[in-house]
Amino acid sequence: MAQYPKLKMKELSVEDRPREKMLNKGISHLSEAELIAILLGSGSNRESAVELARRILSSYQNNLQKLGKAQVDELKNKFHGVGVAKAVTIVAAMELGRRRLLEDPLEKPSIKGSIDAYQIMLPTIGHLPHEEFWILFLNRANKVEEKYNVSKGGIVGTIVDIRLIMKRALDTYAAAMILVHNHPSGNIQPSDADISLTKQLKDAGELMDIPVLDHIIVTENGYFSFADNGML
Repeated sequence: MAQYPKLKMKELSVEDRPREKMLNKGISHLSEAELIAILLGSGSNRESAVELARRILSSYQNNLQKLGKAQVDELKNKFHGVGVAKAVTIVAAMELGRRRLLEDPLEKPSIKGSIDAYQIMLPTIGHLPHEEFWILFLNRANKVEEKYNVSKGGIVGTIVDIRLIMKRALDTYAAAMILVHNHPSGNIQPSDADISLTKQLKDAGELMDIPVLDHIIVTENGYFSFADNGML
């Protein structure tokens, strides 16, 4: 069967060119592949930028979270048509998107349930290969006054100093707190150590009239709430 030459970006109809499509219809009308194609700028002698972008996404199961973990050398070596400049651009864009999620909103976020705490902390610790323990200090309106990184640990655990946590709670005039840590393994179930630490912090909080409202275990694919499961 005869092979027809692939169309280059400039040979595509205006409707199929990502940049023109964005300018004419707005960025919300672009697919993820088209957005990545804009980052790439051009394809190769084998395929257009859009086709290359689709191939890259497909390799990561069309999942931006997985693509966001890709490194420059990995992209450069894995895909024909992706050199250092294009790989750096993709990695930088993924990191910029992650940092945008980390930015504190103009208004302090309000915690109405466990899902709110999870969504606040997911961009910070959901993707990490090691454990980190954080505290959300809340005011009397259940709005987050501060996100406090207590400790960073290894793959299976981290050390938490209860005295430092309570001192920080007093320093920030916290009315309540939510404990948060991640499980890099993806297992959302609490360990015996998690349960013991929660009880210790709950007891310390009750003494200081700064109650622990919840303990959230964060993974990329879901979370566990002590409060929702009747464990507080």
